Amino acid sequence: MMPVEVFMEDPRRATIYLDPRLHKALRLKAAETDRSLSDLVNEAIRHSMVEDAIDLEAIEERRGSPERSFEAFVTNLKKHGHL
Repeated sequence: MMPVEVFMEDPRRATIYLDPRLHKALRLKAAETDRSLSDLVNEAIRHSMVEDAIDLEAIEERRGSPERSFEAFVTNLKKHGHL
């Protein structure tokens, strides 16, 4: 994944607590990529939010789909030789 340059208009300070191993990995990645910890954390959060938006779009697209019970789904798998 290529880094995305986003310029923050008014950055906010936040205190977060990281697992010590994650913090070490993040520091090493920041040094290796010549980026700040804040840049890496912001990019990770942005990436997570994009994934959430994609999931929400998929849910919305399927909103009108007929519902099927788990029992019916398993029965159909057995019927077609998948189980």
